[in-house]
This record gives sequence, structure tokens and C-alpha cells, in this order.
Amino acid sequence: MSNTSITYLVGACAGVFSLAAFTAWVLVPAWTAYSRTWERLAAAFLSLYVLAAFVGVGVAAGAAVVYFWDRF
Repeated sequence: MSNTSITYLVGACAGVFSLAAFTAWVLVPAWTAYSRTWERLAAAFLSLYVLAAFVGVGVAAGAAVVYFWDRF
């Protein structure tokens, strides 16, 4: 297995596990907190902001690692 395919495999697994964690820990509790359909859809839509914040923090942390890599 080449280094490129290992990198793709690790990235794909991280994406799948992250999406599963978001679904289990954010989306499902937001969905089950309400009983009406429109409230559930609104909560699911608003949880996308939480997902965007998680992605933003991850991108910022990755950029910091890349920027400061030679100092570690």
C-alpha cells in the first residue's frame, strides 16, 4: 500500500467517524428534543451551524500545525 493510499484511507476514515460522531452526539439529540416535524427540521438545520463551527475549528487547528510545523 502506497503512502498516498494510506493518506486517503486515513482521511476517509476520519471523515466517516467524524460524521458519525456529529450525528450521534449533536443531530440525534437535537432531533429527539422536539415533537413537531417543523421544530425537528429547524433543530436539524440549526445543528448545521454547530457542524460548521466544528469544521472551522478543525481547519484552524490544521492550519496552525502546518504553519508552526518547523518550530516543534
